[in-house]
Amino acid sequence: MFDIASIDKNFFTSNAIDESDIAFHDAKDDIFSLHGVFYENGCYRRLPESVGVNVNDGVKILHTHTAGGRLRFMTDSPYIVLNATFINLTKATHMPFTCSIGFDIYCDNIYHSTFVPALGVTEEGFTQLKRCDGKMHTYEINFPLYSGVRELAIGIKKGAEIKKAADYKIKTPVVYYGSSITQGGCASRPGTSYQAIIHRSIDADYINLGFSGSCLAEDAMLDYISNLDMSVFVYDYDHNAPTPEFLEKTHEPFYKKLRERRPDLPIIMVSAPTLTGGMWTVRREHIKSNYEKGIAAGDKNLYFVDGYEIFEGNYDCTVDGCHPTDTGFYFMAKHIGKAVKTALGL
Repeated sequence: MFDIASIDKNFFTSNAIDESDIAFHDAKDDIFSLHGVFYENGCYRRLPESVGVNVNDGVKILHTHTAGGRLRFMTDSPYIVLNATFINLTKATHMPFTCSIGFDIYCDNIYHSTFVPALGVTEEGFTQLKRCDGKMHTYEINFPLYSGVRELAIGIKKGAEIKKAADYKIKTPVVYYGSSITQGGCASRPGTSYQAIIHRSIDADYINLGFSGSCLAEDAMLDYISNLDMSVFVYDYDHNAPTPEFLEKTHEPFYKKLRERRPDLPIIMVSAPTLTGGMWTVRREHIKSNYEKGIAAGDKNLYFVDGYEIFEGNYDCTVDGCHPTDTGFYFMAKHIGKAVKTALGL
């Protein structure tokens, strides 16, 4: 196998660390704020294990993938070191390691860099250092979108200050439920998923419940979601319904049951982002019809994002005709973000 880093040093990934004064802190320590994931039974999860293992075979694995997970803190350290070990490590042809295994770091809400795993990375993980300016900043580390994190530690220079970051402006999370696209396939890195783009623009917390190929509107998911503390629910379910008939049978009942349990919750229905017709036209009409029936029945907290409009006529928004590129996720953030802002009264 040819290694491009052998002739272009800009592609070189190194885990070599020459600092000897590193103080490591477990990501579970109180000096950190953890969002979108929680630690339970040996790894970070998006669902309680008792729920995740009882939805379907896909969710049984994917609920340990850390899509939407974020760790926030403040420090004046001149460097930040990340040490991570993994579970259910994902190496896929459609997306780079920076998406499926890497961690993004943002400084004061601006992209700083990415902790990039090497080609030979295993579940034993990696350790990597990123230089900072040594001034006090708020840092946010975005977890991998398509792998599970077993343990995570953050290292700073001994004697540097580290403390908890301020809360988000919008503390009650926006919850996203949907397909592989919702989970983040195939963003170039965690910070370019559409939810991450939206949340940075409005300083809001969020929870990513995208389950690749496994979002099927089961009652177990409805029961869990309906009890979440959330400000908005984004129902991005179209792509995973195996047939238009399945979508027709499950989409409206899920919405109606959720509405019964949460009468005042803003709900945003999203049809699949696509520029093609065929069955997608039928599916779009199902979702649009469910939205129109809800409005006609008096639902004043219901919104619809038309998937046909999301890419704005641009055909180069996916890697495979389905999963968005970063350009595709930018357009998703633009259109779904507009609905989220409206639902939040922004």
